[in-house]
Amino acid sequence: MAKINPFITSGYISAEYFCDRIIETATLTRYITNGNNVALISPRRLGKTGLIEHCFHQKQIKEAYHTFLIDIYATKNLQEFVFELGKGILNGLKPRGRKAWEVFLKSLSSLRTSISFDFSGNPSWNLEMGDIKTPTITLDEIFHYLEQADKPCLISIDEFQVIAKYPESDVEATLRTHIQHCSNAKFIYAGSQRHMMGEIFTSPSRPFYQSTAIMELSPIDIDIYTEFIKKHFTENKKIITEETVQEVYQRFEGITWYIQFLANSLYAITAEGEECTVDKVNTAVDNILAQLNFTYSSLLFQLPPKQKEVLIAICKEGKAREITSSKFLKTYKLTASSVQGAIKGLLDKDFVTNELGVYSIYDKFFDIWLKKQIS
Repeated sequence: MAKINPFITSGYISAEYFCDRIIETATLTRYITNGNNVALISPRRLGKTGLIEHCFHQKQIKEAYHTFLIDIYATKNLQEFVFELGKGILNGLKPRGRKAWEVFLKSLSSLRTSISFDFSGNPSWNLEMGDIKTPTITLDEIFHYLEQADKPCLISIDEFQVIAKYPESDVEATLRTHIQHCSNAKFIYAGSQRHMMGEIFTSPSRPFYQSTAIMELSPIDIDIYTEFIKKHFTENKKIITEETVQEVYQRFEGITWYIQFLANSLYAITAEGEECTVDKVNTAVDNILAQLNFTYSSLLFQLPPKQKEVLIAICKEGKAREITSSKFLKTYKLTASSVQGAIKGLLDKDFVTNELGVYSIYDKFFDIWLKKQIS
């Protein structure tokens, strides 16, 4: 049997391939098994979802709870939120067998006629969005199910801050009321936009104020990550120098997803018995960029000209501050109004991120690729 590359770049396999987070795992597990809802805040790609899945795989949770992972990143309104919530719960129940999912489906009387079954008799959530005609009624039914479920439920909602952008004005209040009255379910609200998450959970005027424990995730310590990567190389009869791991860690600012991606690529290009030295990092990055070249070219091509100009200016700066200052505008031959218009689009599309007034390109591989194009 072929050996698995130990550096997983998507999903969760097992504790063996999961790096550290011992304290965070214990803290999050303690919160949710003691009746607390938790807001988990960190920049994207730092491993929030991995940490949640790791917690859900802990023995005391796996055996005693139903666990559900819901990703609402792409949702635009309450109807789409309800759609993803229902889909996530059904997918979480499927591995538990017919009895578990039948109870859930029976509770969804507003959707019963729309749910179909595959050839082996398993339900599939191939509803049309329009099948959810009255999202508030379907939401009532879902919460009624959670309250009556045969085990307590743990629900993780990823990118929770997007609910603040929904057109309906009362989504936060509606959800808060449902969650408050549902004693059989606890929630993890994971979010990557610190200021929006902060407003939802720490503003006295907002429904979720003081309703959760708040946890922040920081990068994994460089020494711990170095040990983890060296251990997996050694176990598979390969060697990687400490300098190589530290170069990767520093270049990608300790962000889990990029480190995993680079470690995966370095592992793939290092033969058994061979040593992976620091000069291989550029080769690994080039390999990754070659795979992504078509995607990135297409993304850049689709951008409106003004957004492209501002994106390139931010890329040249690296970390851009005061992007409407006369210095920035003069350097890149831009106008204040075009920057203000473009930056909104770039933030909405996730090309650019803004942390405490500092703008940078969100995808670090895209950043490296773009620098190569414009140099």
